This record gives sequence, C-alpha cells and structure tokens, in this order.
Amino acid sequence: MRILSISSHNELKSLMQDINVDPYGVRIMLPKAQHCLLRINSLSSVSANILKQEMLSLGGDVALSRQALTGRAKKTDCLVMGSLLQLGSLRLKLNRQPFGLDRLSRELLLTLDNYQRGTFQLKAGKYRISLGCRSCIMGIVNVTNDSFSGDGLLRLGLEGVVEYAMKLVKDGADIIDVGGESSRPGSRGISLKEEVSRVIPVIKRLSKKVKVPISIDTSKPEVAKMALDCGASIVNDISGLRNPKMTRIIASFKAAVVIMHMLKEPHSMQKNPVYNSLIDDISGYLKSAVEKAEGSGINKDSIIIDPGIGFGKTLAHNLEILKRLKEFKSLGKPILIGASRKSFIGKILNKGTDNRLFGSIASCVCARRNSANILRVHDVKEAREALEITDNIQR
Repeated sequence: MRILSISSHNELKSLMQDINVDPYGVRIMLPKAQHCLLRINSLSSVSANILKQEMLSLGGDVALSRQALTGRAKKTDCLVMGSLLQLGSLRLKLNRQPFGLDRLSRELLLTLDNYQRGTFQLKAGKYRISLGCRSCIMGIVNVTNDSFSGDGLLRLGLEGVVEYAMKLVKDGADIIDVGGESSRPGSRGISLKEEVSRVIPVIKRLSKKVKVPISIDTSKPEVAKMALDCGASIVNDISGLRNPKMTRIIASFKAAVVIMHMLKEPHSMQKNPVYNSLIDDISGYLKSAVEKAEGSGINKDSIIIDPGIGFGKTLAHNLEILKRLKEFKSLGKPILIGASRKSFIGKILNKGTDNRLFGSIASCVCARRNSANILRVHDVKEAREALEITDNIQR
C-alpha cells in the first residue's frame, strides 16, 4: 500500500487505465479524484453560511471566520474544500440561491474552467503560438548600457546585437524580446528619442532575418507603435497597460501583450514594498488590467500575464510567487515568468549577476513545474536543455 503522488489530470487518467478501469468509469471518477482548495474573498456572512451548508451536504466543507459563524461579522473570506465533482454540483445548487450566490455560481464555473485549461493558442499579429505542451522560451536582447544583469548590448553596435539575437534563436528561443530602456531597481529611464534609436533599427533588421515573433519591451506607446510597424508582434509592457494609448495601439495592430504587475515605478519599486495579501493583490491587479485590455479591443487570446518577479517584490515575495504560481491559472491566461539573473537569486546564493546561471535555471524549472507557459531568459541554450527535461517529465 502507498499514497500516490499525482499532479495532473492526464496522470490520473493513465493510472486508471493501467488498472483496466472501464472507460465510462474513468469519466465518472476523474472529477471525484481531483481536489481543489478555493479562496473566496469578502463574502457576506449570510452567503458564506449558505455556502458552507451546501458544501457540507455534498461531502465537502467551507472554512470561514468564527465571527461569521456566530453572526458577529458582516463579511468573511472563505476556503472552499472539495473535489471537482463536488464543486460542479455546488455550482448548480448555488444557481438557485439568493444573496448573489447565483452570480458566485457563474464565477465558480469560469474559475474552474480557467484553472483546468492546459493549452493556449496565442494570437500575435501574423503568428499563432502554441503554449502549454512545450515550454516557450523568450530570449532577452537588452540594447542598453546599464542592464541590471550586466548584459547590456549597446556596445556591440547594430550588427552585433542582431547577430546576438540570431544566436538566441539558434539556441532555441521561440520569441525574441528587444528592449532599450533598463528597468533595473532605481533606474530613472531614458528619453523617447534615445529608446527609439536603440530598438527600432534592431527590430527592422531582425524582422527580416528571423522567423520567430519579436517582442518589444517598452512602456512608451510611441515606441510600441514604431516597433509594431517594423515587424514586432508582441508588446511586453512592464507598466501593465497604465497608459490607455498603449492599449489602443496594441488592439489596432492585433498584437499580443504581456501585462506585468509592478508596484510603483522602477526608481521606487524596491523601497519597502508592502502588500495586504501578496497573491490576492497581484491577481486582482492583473484581473483588472486584463478586463481593461479586453474592453479596449485587445483579443482575449492575445493576452499574457506576468506577476512581475523582482518588480516591487522582496526576496520572500519572489519565492512565494514562484511557489504559488499555479494560482494565477484562475485568470485563464498564459503565464510568463522572468526570473533570470534576478537579485533574489544573488541574495540566496551570494553571487553576482554574471554567476547566477544555475539559480536562474532552477527558478525556470520551478516556474515551469508550477504552470508557467513562457520563460523569459538570458541563457537560452542552457534553459532550453533544462526545460526539455522538465517537459518530458511532465508529459
């Protein structure tokens, strides 16, 4: 006898098939064997108590505050515990209930569907990028002289930068991310003219030489528009679409967008970053930004989310994000993680930016195991080899 370690729907299905379970029985029992812990914030105590009774009747349970149970609190957070089958039945029961529980039923259906989604077809201009089954690597091309990681390529000149990017593609990059403005902690930014002079010639030349999508790493709408005009098909916006003009430009080009969470601005983001509840705060921010993007005309299949490792985060924050990354699946979008050479690795290993390869690879593998779809890295060849092994283990 042993307790099994099963981490996916496919593993569970294969296990049942191994012991010759009837195909119809497999379909019936799969939802019974997959369990979820679901958090609901700020539910009225009346609704929470109804929710608890309904879940108990199905064999599950709901944890809520003692004050809500005794009627001394108007609202409470809830932890709903049950199998996928029980949660599916709960949804049907809530549909008939008052106090806004019918609305909660619809949200529950969407959340469960999002969380169980394993693959995406990302629409990025003329490209269709399959995400899910195989790790997608975004290779970093920093056309700067002050990158935090020490890899600023401005000194190489145009031809040198283009050759560097082409090598990343040869090494296994699926996307090339070109940026001209450093976002390292404490940075103050550069002028529009300077950023344009750094990235636009590179994208013009590169778009004629590589067959993979090119991403422009910028928070300036003017730079994004020029880059998309020159052949880029993804905008990687560290500001999280704070500028409405950026949203309109991305929609007009039918480009894809990476929406990142960042606390404050690069020059101030690492000054005592504080959260009420880290994952809740980041998830809420990204959910709002996604809704704004879709409401402004960006295709729902063109949106990527990035919780922003190192952007207004402490060491503990970064580790918690990587540990709980799967929770962002509830938003129903592909997840990008950029942990490569970040300072949290240096703090743990006591190593400088030029000696963080193994820590970066470990972070990549951890992120992939926890459902990251796109890994943004400096060391493409090494990351590709590590992620090929990871992907094969997960299949």
